[in-house]
Amino acid sequence: MDKRSTRLSLPEAPRNFGFYVDGKSVPAGDRELFERTSPGHGVAVTRIPKCTAADLDMAVDAARRAFDDRRWSGLNGQARAAVLLRAGALIRERAEEIAYWETLENGKPISQARAEVMGCADMYEYASGLARSLHGDSFNNLGDGMFGLVTREPVGVVGIITPWNFPFLILCERVPYILASGCTIVAKPSEVTSATTLILAEIMTEAGLPDGCMNVVTGSGSTIGQALIEHPRVDMLSFTGSTAVGRRVVEAAGKSNFKKLGLELGGKNPQIVFADADLDDAADGVAFGIGFNTGQCCVSGSRLIVERSVADKFADMVKAKFAKVRVGDPLDEATQIGAITTEAQNRVIMDYIARGQNEGARLICGGEQLEISGGQYIAPTLFGDVTQDMAIAREEIFGPVLTVMPFDTVEDAIAIANDTEYGLAASVWTKNIDKALMVTRRVQAGRFWVNTTLAGGPELPLGGFKQSGWGREAGVYGVEEYTQIKSVHIEIGKRQPWVE
Repeated sequence: MDKRSTRLSLPEAPRNFGFYVDGKSVPAGDRELFERTSPGHGVAVTRIPKCTAADLDMAVDAARRAFDDRRWSGLNGQARAAVLLRAGALIRERAEEIAYWETLENGKPISQARAEVMGCADMYEYASGLARSLHGDSFNNLGDGMFGLVTREPVGVVGIITPWNFPFLILCERVPYILASGCTIVAKPSEVTSATTLILAEIMTEAGLPDGCMNVVTGSGSTIGQALIEHPRVDMLSFTGSTAVGRRVVEAAGKSNFKKLGLELGGKNPQIVFADADLDDAADGVAFGIGFNTGQCCVSGSRLIVERSVADKFADMVKAKFAKVRVGDPLDEATQIGAITTEAQNRVIMDYIARGQNEGARLICGGEQLEISGGQYIAPTLFGDVTQDMAIAREEIFGPVLTVMPFDTVEDAIAIANDTEYGLAASVWTKNIDKALMVTRRVQAGRFWVNTTLAGGPELPLGGFKQSGWGREAGVYGVEEYTQIKSVHIEIGKRQPWVE
């Protein structure tokens, strides 16, 4: 059988999970359960407990004890690195299981989920080296009577709130770096995609992470998530989600204990295509940039800004790419675009498509709901005749919807790209190095790609400008993000008396 046509089977029954505190799974017991239906198939696949405020307190207390008694932060870098390396190896061993449940709950293609899981293993292996290399600084220029040190210390207990679009990947862009710094964790995944976060907690314990250093509570964002944000015994919070919710996170954190925040928020990301680009490569990259993860990606290239002389031709090239993209059952290895993850998001995307047409944009292709395997699917959608004031050009749709806007000069392209409240990511396609560098320098975005898109690895940091967030994840910056700096002054020799 052609491997590309291989389709995995659905589970015979939903898989039941508990939540995870102090190194062990806690059964759901008499707690209310959330039953997750696969968005690609319309059948129940997992059951997750709806945790209570008392459950959250138990998890935070476990993380607090684990941090305060230094069972993790007190270890040397080599010991932390060994745990992270082992975790990476265990992720590789259980990659098929993780990818399977990620696909069932999220609706992304199984081939994509597998690639993401292997990339997550890379994160642990890279972070293990950072656990050994994290260091401070020294000042030997304070005179003969003084020596100065700057040390980096772990922040403490870190809360992590992750969204449903990349449940495992976004988690793994944070957890190994947080642990490398010496912090402990309380994670709250989206209630619709909790399975792989709970699997990761098991893996961390098996890898040798001391009990209490990674805890997982499950439930809704409005209850458990909000309580985690406001919890006075949590020292820092990492939140990934919309800019609107990010604002509420800032307000809530300020009202509690002024906890440090790391925020990765929304994006309305430009893909700038010049006439001198390799247009075949660019068309493929643009299609990938909006089709990857069904467009449910904060760094999706959702605004196509293309030089006017090739705008119509290039739109036709992208349309041709969309026509060949394989939209289908996420459990089919041939699928490139899977299901929309939630019913609510499906409605949002379809509402934006209707709004775009009502505002006068021209629907070039797509725009319709697809009937596939009992799930919820939307055809890749391309709009022309789009102006900068239209909602589809300004607001984050979070779906496979691409808008085309022409430009005449480099200055025009930069101005259109920057005409947004967001600044998360951007791409430029050109064979002219001067233009590429100019655009890279002047477009306001935390991640930038030249003649590619959505590329990356554990070495380079992630994060946004403007209303796309605060702080950086991954790379050495991702470890430093979860530390605080202490200045130490050491007097040498006899003190000069203040009182004679």
